Amino acid sequence: MSQESNTKRRGGGWMTFPFMIATLLGLTIASGGWLLNFIVYLIQEFNVKSIAAAQINNIVNGCMCIAPVIGAVAADSFFGTIPVIAVSAFFYLMGVSLLTLTASVDSLRPNPCVTASSLCQSPSTIQLGVLFTAITLAAIGIGGTRFTLATAGANHFDKTKEQGSFFNWFFFTTYLGGAISATAIVYSEDNISWTFGFGLCAAANLFSFLVFIFGKRFYKHDKPLGSPFTSLLRVIFAAVLKRKAEALKQEDEVKPDGTIRKSWRLCSVQQVEDFKAVIRIIPLTLATIFLSILIAIQLSLTILQGLVMDRRLGPNFNIPAGSLQVISLLSTCLFIIVNDRFLNLFYQKLTGKFLTPLQ
Repeated sequence: MSQESNTKRRGGGWMTFPFMIATLLGLTIASGGWLLNFIVYLIQEFNVKSIAAAQINNIVNGCMCIAPVIGAVAADSFFGTIPVIAVSAFFYLMGVSLLTLTASVDSLRPNPCVTASSLCQSPSTIQLGVLFTAITLAAIGIGGTRFTLATAGANHFDKTKEQGSFFNWFFFTTYLGGAISATAIVYSEDNISWTFGFGLCAAANLFSFLVFIFGKRFYKHDKPLGSPFTSLLRVIFAAVLKRKAEALKQEDEVKPDGTIRKSWRLCSVQQVEDFKAVIRIIPLTLATIFLSILIAIQLSLTILQGLVMDRRLGPNFNIPAGSLQVISLLSTCLFIIVNDRFLNLFYQKLTGKFLTPLQ
């Protein structure tokens, strides 16, 4: 076996855990720092009406949720997880840096509204173009990092229990980073300056990018396995094509070495089982869609409501509207710790079995 193969075989394990988690923490702080307060930024700095700002924010959040699907396909089909994460983190850094420029350069924002007046200058086409370019770059970054990091991290562990532990820490870090950004970063944006707050996001992004690159020699570099959607389409096409055929293997469909001659006419057992697994999770996916819509609307309305609330705690402290979401983040973080370290162990000792994700 070659030295390169030995190196790849030794890669992975808990050695990669600090790099993956540190990268995730930095990227989560960077994204939450501007995304949680984006409605307020549009209203205060770009003179966008409240409802329009909420609509734009919902569209941006929707793009952020769809982008990881594209990133996952790119990683699985063409490039692998590690290159996709590295390139996406760089795009993310460019997007957050450009967003910081919109806060620091006056010509990239409309003039502030006149005090005690309803007359406000609307943002120009160029100003909106720069802003949405920054958001697009950030969306590309999120698409290639948000859940691709989870896949890359889990691929470094061979045991199911270790993979489960990694996923628990993954979600814990995600919500911890969200809580930090919803408090410290959002507070600095509201009370110091938008430039300083977005600059902290860019610094966190740069930190995560450098940490990920530094740990590259410890990673497993899995080869792309091809698009999963192509495999699913092959199963459907072959099933329709042979819907009236007998369940027998034809000699002309298999090569002498046992491989399939025409992949669109005959599928492997594994491809069929993968297709059945996708069918089984469709009800769960549909259920989460409705829940996600409600959560997105609730978060937007929470910020709008917070802008008109009395958020003072004492004479000198005012809770930022974007920080009101930290309550759900901290409660989720706490439950993940309790679930991973107490409930699962208690259930295992009581029944001798492990809790499944749906349980």
